[in-house]
Amino acid sequence: MLDLVATAAPAAPPSVQEAPSRFALLDWAVVGCYLVAVVLVGARMSRKKEQGDDFFLAGRSMPVWAVAVSTLATALSAATFIGGPQQGYRGDLSYLTFKFAGLAAFIIVGFLFLPAIFKAGTPSVYGLVAQRFGTGAGASSAIMFGLGRLLASGARLFMTAIPFALVAFGDATGWSLAFSIVTVASVACIYTMLGGVRAVIWTDVLQACVLVGTVCIGIIILWGKIDTTPGMALDSIIAADKHRMLDFSFSWTKPYTVWGAAIGMTLFLVAAYGTDQDMAQRLLTCRSPRKAAWAGICSNLIGWPVTFLFLGMGLLLWLEEQSHGPILPDLASAGDRDVFLLFILRDMPVGLRGLMMAGLFAAAMSSLDSALNALAASTTADIIRPWRRSRGLVAMDPASETRMARFIILSWTVALTAFALLCAYWQSVSGETLLDFALGVMVFAYAGLLGVFATVLFTPRGNATSATLSLIIGMIAVLLLQPFAWNWWMPWFAGEDHLAPPAFPWRMAIATVIAFLVCVIGRPATSKVN
Repeated sequence: MLDLVATAAPAAPPSVQEAPSRFALLDWAVVGCYLVAVVLVGARMSRKKEQGDDFFLAGRSMPVWAVAVSTLATALSAATFIGGPQQGYRGDLSYLTFKFAGLAAFIIVGFLFLPAIFKAGTPSVYGLVAQRFGTGAGASSAIMFGLGRLLASGARLFMTAIPFALVAFGDATGWSLAFSIVTVASVACIYTMLGGVRAVIWTDVLQACVLVGTVCIGIIILWGKIDTTPGMALDSIIAADKHRMLDFSFSWTKPYTVWGAAIGMTLFLVAAYGTDQDMAQRLLTCRSPRKAAWAGICSNLIGWPVTFLFLGMGLLLWLEEQSHGPILPDLASAGDRDVFLLFILRDMPVGLRGLMMAGLFAAAMSSLDSALNALAASTTADIIRPWRRSRGLVAMDPASETRMARFIILSWTVALTAFALLCAYWQSVSGETLLDFALGVMVFAYAGLLGVFATVLFTPRGNATSATLSLIIGMIAVLLLQPFAWNWWMPWFAGEDHLAPPAFPWRMAIATVIAFLVCVIGRPATSKVN
């Protein structure tokens, strides 16, 4: 596995190879202090001694503003910290259509999904599926979520480990990358095991502040280096057509068009916040569906300017290249994936450089911690509890179940760590930007899950068998729409002049419709299983 990663990851350019000698002791001290602070917050939350469902829901007592900030921090992730500047550097501002679609998605989730999920009264959103179709369908949904979260969070963990390895060891290959993955995963695992979802939310608030603060500092420093006026900078951006925010083209190969946002991205984000336990769980910590809906909407509105900051950093990096030449002479051969990291290592002052890396870890852990807690919640509520009931075993007491949940968190950490090592090869052969790659892998689970939830909420149709088939066929449909699969089977039907493979929003739309049609084929169940 390590040999595979070593061959897949590009060799670091010479300037990056020198990074560890320029990453001063003060920088490491800043990073170390930040990691210790995060663990201490988790330890502080563990004094609440919440057990059972409260370990996953924080007693439904979290304030709206904290849930909103935590949701934003999770949505940003390391993919945005590194991939956002890459997107602005390589392309334009069309990624912001993703945030516009998010507002529509939160409104749909708030009015149609959350009331039903709160009414189900379970710590996992898949309890709603179990109450309608039976525990088998609920467990299948939880398994599909686990698979999807393994793909998505493993990919994000891999993305975070790249800069960590480059800074610490001068390369992102072999054991250097492996050590980096294990380090980041271990810290997130420790404080998540200590304090449950309450620790996740409050550490996310801290990490969101660090994340936004560091990119603001970076923008200020970078602007001072460009040596131009705002008017001249804007003229250069407009001349290069990098200011475009709304792309009205009908191309289905572009991921961030208005039409892709209105259909595919909206479905994607409805699935993310209504059917993905990772994202939905923090909304369930609010006191009511109404407060949860407001938390989601506020998170989206706050996310617009924050996302623009990361894209704006990429635009400024592009402007600096126009003024002073490439950030590195061989950046084209190294790829633009690490453009923001190279700026941090080259231009940030000592101490602030460490703070920027702490911001990267904040982005990584704010998505990883919530994933671990959500995976533990769904595994416990949707798989282990039904399995024990089916065998006539007595319910575990809250203290024992919480100890088991901590062991489940550790087990999922190991699985995510292993998958992260495989992502180096996958992303390198896909040719996608980090943002597109991170979002695209999540579609595998989302299409089937949204098809099942739409059946539960909007039709009287479906049963356990059709729900399970919907999850499987939805994933297969997404697989067949991937570029490598599309270019293999499509020539059989359309010849060599076939359509190009669709971007991930259209993969989401097509696969969701297929999954929904499969689910509604099933005859309605005659009784509910509580």
